[in-house]
Amino acid sequence: MKLNNPLLAQMRKATRALLNKAPVDTAAIVQEAMKHATAFQRPTPAPPAMRDINPPPAGAASNDDHAQAHTQAGPQTMPDMLANLQRSMEAVREQFGGLGGGIDTGTPAWPGTFTNGSHTNEAGTRDYKLYVPSTLGSAPAALVVMLHGCTQNPDDFAHGTQMNALAEELGCLVVYPAQSQSANPSRCWNWFNEADQQRGRGEPSIIAGITRDVMARHPVEASQVFVAGLSAGGAMATIMGTLYPDLYAAVGVHSGLPFAAAKDLPSALAAMKGDFRRSQAPGRTVPIIVFHGDRDTTVHPSNGDALVAQGRAHGARRTAVEPGQVPNGYAYTRTMHHHEDGSVHAEHWVIHGAGHAWSGGNARGSYTDGKGPDASREMMRFFRTRR
Repeated sequence: MKLNNPLLAQMRKATRALLNKAPVDTAAIVQEAMKHATAFQRPTPAPPAMRDINPPPAGAASNDDHAQAHTQAGPQTMPDMLANLQRSMEAVREQFGGLGGGIDTGTPAWPGTFTNGSHTNEAGTRDYKLYVPSTLGSAPAALVVMLHGCTQNPDDFAHGTQMNALAEELGCLVVYPAQSQSANPSRCWNWFNEADQQRGRGEPSIIAGITRDVMARHPVEASQVFVAGLSAGGAMATIMGTLYPDLYAAVGVHSGLPFAAAKDLPSALAAMKGDFRRSQAPGRTVPIIVFHGDRDTTVHPSNGDALVAQGRAHGARRTAVEPGQVPNGYAYTRTMHHHEDGSVHAEHWVIHGAGHAWSGGNARGSYTDGKGPDASREMMRFFRTRR
């Protein structure tokens, strides 16, 4: 049965809002659509399932689950179908919000400046956003490069990780390179392309160029430049630390993958399931802190183990294990790999029960889980020991 134009308009309105991660009043949309559906009372088949754009949080129903419920329910009237559409829209909105709930991309009360920039070289152009805290003094400060995950952007990532708030507290700069949709339709950093795993080429050269641009324009302490990321951004952060140990003093990886874990899309999908390439990192490895949920069904936790093993192989000799518990949240195990002088080269946080989300993050951003330890604060603590 064909839907009339007013009803299609309402459905398109909802879809555009969801894709733009904007607030959606699904009840109002469906109520308006119902006005145009009262004439269609004969049984109709269930609508096709909406395509998953983000993987659902651990334990949440997928769109395939919702589709199965539709097909098992038998014939439906149009109002029934619209009621089910509303439930599906609510479920998708919840998924877009990550584990922390809905996304609010309104301007937060950050007292510093959050400005746009762009960098171009032979490999291409990428935009970025730079946060300069109001607490920045005249002395050189630390710089943190934050690489977002798939479907995310700098604003979303800043909201979820709360790194700008930490920048205010600690007086450091934070830059958020933005992957372009033309380079990857899902805005994933192309960590799995061999051309993007080489110094001076591809996306690593652009990210390094953004880093150097910020260093040239602001008072940055050259020995206090760090890179961190989530998921695909975590995999790219690993690449950046591996290829540019002269530029980055330490790396933070959340739910990411080891260096050169894949060479193309099929091997990337295998790596995310735990079947990754064991590539020898060129040169020395920089200090690394890794966070991974042991219930992560998007990037297998064995990737976190491999990241730490790579770091441990380059000089760390002693290991200390500390269990912990977030009040009313997850338990975790923190493992530190020390050099003989007592300094920590690799630190591994396994969050028990957590899925694919930034631990301790804010619900204003996607892929966050506030029940875990504060990954942003712990990364900054780890970075600040690199002096």
